[in-house]
Order: sequence, then structure tokens, then C-alpha cells
Amino acid sequence: MPSEQASDSPECPDSGTALQQARELIFRTVHTPSLSGQEGAVAEYLRGWMSEHGFQAHLDEAGNAVGERGEGPLTVALLGHMDTVPGDIAVRIDESGVLHGRGSVDAKGSLCAFIAAVAALPPETLAQARFVVIGATEEEAPSSKGARHAMHEYRPDFVLIGEPSGWEGLTLGYKGRLVAKVRVEKDNFHTAGDGTSAADDLTEGWFRVRRWAEEVSKRPGKGLGTGPGIFDRVQATLQEIGGSGDGLTQAAWATIGFRLPPSLRPYEVEDAVAEAFAGLNARVSFTGHESAVRYPRDNALTRALRVAIRAQGGTPTFKVKTGTSDMNVVAELWPVPTLAYGPGDSSLDHTPEERLDLAEYDRAVAVLTDALTRLAALPRAEAQAVQ
Repeated sequence: MPSEQASDSPECPDSGTALQQARELIFRTVHTPSLSGQEGAVAEYLRGWMSEHGFQAHLDEAGNAVGERGEGPLTVALLGHMDTVPGDIAVRIDESGVLHGRGSVDAKGSLCAFIAAVAALPPETLAQARFVVIGATEEEAPSSKGARHAMHEYRPDFVLIGEPSGWEGLTLGYKGRLVAKVRVEKDNFHTAGDGTSAADDLTEGWFRVRRWAEEVSKRPGKGLGTGPGIFDRVQATLQEIGGSGDGLTQAAWATIGFRLPPSLRPYEVEDAVAEAFAGLNARVSFTGHESAVRYPRDNALTRALRVAIRAQGGTPTFKVKTGTSDMNVVAELWPVPTLAYGPGDSSLDHTPEERLDLAEYDRAVAVLTDALTRLAALPRAEAQAVQ
């Protein structure tokens, strides 16, 4: 995988006030390339920044940059990711105060907002709670290496996932995922005769899968019966298809991606796909198993964020996303109130136009600082009671 190239002469904000330091943090983080599996340089930068700003910081066995502040009985985990997809976007701040660069939205902006907010917490808040910021590795890869390691290391009372929601948005859930890899092989035959090719059989199986996805989305309790929107439907996409032959045998292959509603587990989709390709000389394997997750709208965490957003002049908006995130990964072992939050427009994720308005980033830092302060002020028993 090719490495991204950073610009030679970055123009960085002056570091002085907490606001300037927070902006320098995100600029330097975005300026440091960090493709999935190549996060070492940015992890070391973040570790150093946190160490200089009151965190106990280290790099863990998964390569995560981890910083902790506070000694109170309540534990809040703030899990963001450092890695990015490929794409060389020149890192710059334009005349409108917009930061351009790969990862500015997905999701270094969210992670840096977490770090800057925890760095700004007052001593009384740090006496009430422990805040663990995790800059995770390989979120953009199927491994989710960083999150899978972290979920075994901590037992938080509340969890924030760093993903762009817009500074007024609160993401309650993500759809599930499954990837099916299908290969059909059979003896060659003359096309003037009676028979089907490997590509014919593969296509027939794909048509069956599409029909199944449409039908299951209409069943009460599986799809549209639990809600009207795309979040509650099965999405099946043909991601790759190809074929070959050597004169004696022929083969066809495809990759099918599924986005799954909360009512449908990956193993149920495996059974349906296997049935769709039955009798078609197909071999099917599966990867990327992630169950959908959706959290309640009303608990101590959502209340703290909603109040903080309103205090900044915003209107809180709840969202659910059709993609996946580390929220899906940690849900099983962290069954506590959880939200995804971060500045930026998620429609710019992975695009050549990825950019983040730094004024929005500033507001997100202010919202998080306020919300974490409010959350820590809750007595532990009260916080647990309203979860």
C-alpha cells in the first residue's frame, strides 16, 4: 500500500492559548500520514502531546496511543481512531479557516477533539472521574486491531466513539456488516450446447441473494416491520465480480457486501447466502462479521451532551448510520451508555474533498469539555442508576 506524502512546508497555527494548542494538535495530527497499519508516527506524536498536557500517556501492545487523566471512581472511555484510508490530500488551512487533508473528518478531527477536551478539564472534574482517551489503530481495516485490544483492557461506565456526526449530532447506532466471497467452478462446455457457464450460475445466485434481501426487509421483526428507514433494511451490494477460463475449466467469482439492521445477525445472513448458492457449484466464505448496534436516546451520557450542545447555541440531533465503526466492535464487552460524536460532515469521508471547518472543531471541543464536566459531577450511584 503506498504511503501518503505530506507537504514540505506546513503552515501551522501558533501555539499559545488552549484554543491555539487544540488547533495545532489537529493540524499536526492530520499532517502526519497514518494509513491503516502504518500509524506509528502519528501515535508517537499524540503520545508526546498528551504527555506534555497532563496525561499519563503510552503506546500499548496494539500500537494505540493511550492517554489517561483523572482519578475519580467514574470511568469514561473516549475511543477514536488514528488511521486513514489512502489518498494524498495536501494539508492546508484555507482563508476560510477550513482544514483540508486526509483524516481531517474521518476521524482525526474527532480524536483530537477528545484529547483537547480532556486536556482542558479542571482539577475538580479530574477528582471525580477517570478519562481514558484511546487513539486506535486499524479501524479502517477489517481487523479493528486497536479497538479489539482496548475492549479487553478497560471497563468503562460511559463510552464515546470518535466519528463525525457534526457538532450538534449524536450518533446512536451503526448497521451491521458481513462480506461474502463466492467462487463457482465447473467444466468448460460449448456455448452452442445446453448448459450454463460459471458466470451464469454465479449471477443466478446473486439474483437469489437480491430477492432474499428485498423479501427479508419486508418481514415484521426483521426489516421494515421495525422501522421505515434504510437503517432497518438489508442492503446487499455486489462489490466485485470476475471470471476466467483455461479451455478445460471455467471459474467466476464475486464479493458481496451486506449492511444489516439490528434485527438480523450475521450468522442468519450466512445461512441465507448458502441457501441462495445451493446447487450452483459454489464455494462461499465469509468475513467482516459485525452485528448492528443501536443505543437508547435517554441516559446520563446523552443528557450531558444535549445540555452542552444547547449551551453552545446548537440543537441536538440524534442519528443512526448505515456504515460501521468501532462502536460495533466494543458493544459486546462494553454494555454501557455509548454515543459516537465528532465534528465534520461524514459525507466527506474517504473523498478527495475531505475537509473540516476549524470553527466547528472548536465548538466540538467546547461541547465535549462541558459534557464531560457535567457527567463527572454526577454521583457514581446516580450515574449508574440513569444508565
